[in-house]
Amino acid sequence: MLFRPAGSIHMFFMRFPIDAVFCDRELRVLHVERGLQPWRTAGKRGAKVVIELAAGAADAVEPGDRLSLS
Repeated sequence: MLFRPAGSIHMFFMRFPIDAVFCDRELRVLHVERGLQPWRTAGKRGAKVVIELAAGAADAVEPGDRLSLS
């Protein structure tokens, strides 16, 4: 799931962990929060886009990568 504009997310009422990828406007990865647990929050200063993925799906994503949506 892609959230735009967003610089943070919360996991309230969720039941399973996710990976959260924080990006700037050009979809350059600023931070990857892996295995974000239920009832937690995460954010990154400067992030304009947050992409939520299944836990483990962002294993190959690193800060500095540039994402492409298709």
